[in-house]
Amino acid sequence: MGQAGQTAPPEQSTVPFTVPSFAGEVSDAVVKVLDSGWVTTGPQTAAFEQDFADYLGAAHVVAVASCTTALELCLRAMDLPPGSAVLTPSLTFCGAINAILHAGHHPVLVDVDAGTLVPGPAEVAAAAARRAPAAMVVQNQGGYPVDVAALAEAAGLDRTRVIEDAAHGPGAARDGTPVGASSYAACFSFYATKNMPIGEGGAVATSDQEFADRIRATRLHGMSKDSWRRYLPGGSWRYDVKNLGLKANMTDIQASIGRAQLTALPEWQRRRAELVARYDEALSGLPGLVLPQRDLDGVQHAWHLYQVLVPDRDAIIAELEAAGVSTSVHFIPASHMTAYREILGEEECGAVPVTDRVAEELLSLPLYPGLSSDGQDRVVSALAGALRARG
Repeated sequence: MGQAGQTAPPEQSTVPFTVPSFAGEVSDAVVKVLDSGWVTTGPQTAAFEQDFADYLGAAHVVAVASCTTALELCLRAMDLPPGSAVLTPSLTFCGAINAILHAGHHPVLVDVDAGTLVPGPAEVAAAAARRAPAAMVVQNQGGYPVDVAALAEAAGLDRTRVIEDAAHGPGAARDGTPVGASSYAACFSFYATKNMPIGEGGAVATSDQEFADRIRATRLHGMSKDSWRRYLPGGSWRYDVKNLGLKANMTDIQASIGRAQLTALPEWQRRRAELVARYDEALSGLPGLVLPQRDLDGVQHAWHLYQVLVPDRDAIIAELEAAGVSTSVHFIPASHMTAYREILGEEECGAVPVTDRVAEELLSLPLYPGLSSDGQDRVVSALAGALRARG
């Protein structure tokens, strides 16, 4: 194990785009669950929900199978009329668009600000003018915390109709309030590449008890009691299904990993910030390079991603790969995807010109707690060489 409870990556000839970190206590935590005889949703899941709520400062947390299912569960719990318009960035992961469609609603694409890579009030207002929304999904792209109140006002929506896609959000804050702390609905991801990796898994943080109870039921088919509560001493095998739900629960094995990972998260976030500062200093002034926007009043970035804009992006990716540096792109916009173009139509997909432009220049550089200074220096050297060769 490396320092701060993270797994040191093996020596490699390439610099990976990401390597998941695991706290030293993870293996013991999983063995304890296996030895307990209860591996699905149960006491560890409940304990993880409380631990994560305490970390965020949230009133309620409900653990689920993924951030994608969290988004869909939240949309279902809002009881919107079928086919409702739901605002969403086009610059997002396909799962977020699928969640809207699977919930029976219609995505309305929102453009982004070229600096922050998230929609601002002007972009939201423009999308809402095309079609009045019943709800909105806002995304903390790369770990940048959006101003939910300002975006809700621009959309003409109450906060109870705004869902925060906080898949990149753990560690982010705005005006001193952590993402998810006071949200009506904030959805988190614990996928293998995320700031707090479990492998798979997600969670909904909410300030509303009734909303939390609805999510808790619909994550397991809509059953009024999960199996753990049915088999507790004094429990009953009887249950009801009052609303249709999904199979979207988290297991105790995942939850035990999450509880261990949560103890290491603050140190991992410190290391991410340290790596970002090194990138900033080393990459500043390179020709054609646009660094991520930060240092705005009240914004604490989670730095899930270090996203830059570069000219001739695809060729630069190939040159970095040849130099032993792996990169990625976040994201291919929904408006560029075949299925969504067929569903939404050419006019809707053509309504996000800034997204279309930055999508051709976006590049995510390696950023993870186990990235060594030497590895980062290789990234900088390869990127600087590629950019300087273009003058």
